[in-house]
Amino acid sequence: MAFTAQDVKTLRDRTGLGMMDCKKALEENDGDIEKAGDWLRKKGLAAAAKKADRIAAEGIVEAYIHPGGRVGVLVEVNCETDFVGKTEGFQRLVKEIAMHIAAHDPAPQFVTKEEVTAEFIEKEKEIARAQALATGKPANIVEKIVEGKMASIYKDVCLLEQSFIINPDLTIAQHLSTKTAEIGEKLSIRRFTKYVMGEGLEKKVDDFAAEVAAQTGM
Repeated sequence: MAFTAQDVKTLRDRTGLGMMDCKKALEENDGDIEKAGDWLRKKGLAAAAKKADRIAAEGIVEAYIHPGGRVGVLVEVNCETDFVGKTEGFQRLVKEIAMHIAAHDPAPQFVTKEEVTAEFIEKEKEIARAQALATGKPANIVEKIVEGKMASIYKDVCLLEQSFIINPDLTIAQHLSTKTAEIGEKLSIRRFTKYVMGEGLEKKVDDFAAEVAAQTGM
């Protein structure tokens, strides 16, 4: 199947990879954009897997403040060398991740599934189980519902499991794998913090009538 320059551009927009990589993927998959995208993802994941045991101790801490100053994010993303950490492409990637965290509501609580605490998992399972039992479902079905619910929860609370806001076809983990293959170094998100103006504070609600009564002695 023939493909056009627009097909190459579409694949580049979806994957973030170079023109030659996208052209090669379309050639290998008879011009089918969907299959070419899957092919590139597998290639990227394989390349990233080879680098998984490397040490990534360089990188940057990026700050992002959303216009209006009510939401801010600090995120640390690591790479293997100081050289890559100073490149425009790496710094743009970190900025985009910070923007994703700022945009995601509620904010992710963990970077990876492995970081999710046993207490958090058990609490969420109890809630999901109670909700399922309330519908009258049999026990064996309830447990399947609970497991399905947990898969959904991981996407909400784990940064790497979330669909990337800039390219929803990929999760953050897949996007990192793609960039790892493109840059040639292991990339990893170490930690992040999101600040929301006023979060956790109980705002004071003035009772004007009571204040007036107190002042007048009534």
